[in-house]
Amino acid sequence: MHLDQGLVDAAVELMDRRWPVGEPGGAAAVRLADGGILTSVGLDNLHGSVALCQETGAFVQAYTQDRAVVASVCVCRDLEHGRVLILPPCGICQERLALWGPGVEVAVPREGDPTRWEPRTLAEVNPYYWGRQFAGGEWPDAGLHTG
Repeated sequence: MHLDQGLVDAAVELMDRRWPVGEPGGAAAVRLADGGILTSVGLDNLHGSVALCQETGAFVQAYTQDRAVVASVCVCRDLEHGRVLILPPCGICQERLALWGPGVEVAVPREGDPTRWEPRTLAEVNPYYWGRQFAGGEWPDAGLHTG
């Protein structure tokens, strides 16, 4: 398994470094095929349309370095309840992760406890991925995504 507590901890550690406890914050971590970890935070902005998801920076770093992402996790603080939540990838981040294929593992919150996680593949999270229609029913390869 590529998704483990160490990957979750890397995201939480970055969040705590970037924003003091008690402030809103979030972060992400991705595991690379070579075992490395990249982390990132979202880009907030006065103009909401230019904000970016927590994961975007790590995805772009991996792509820039020509390294494959095999797992991804996103966390954020729930100040109202004093806890850290596990966030499944939004649709946009699912689309970004699709570049690395259906086997990428993502953290999703456990039923009844959004502070705990369980792994799911991207294909499990998005079983009806639209891109399959352009690849003969199969998950499109990286060439089709970037072509």
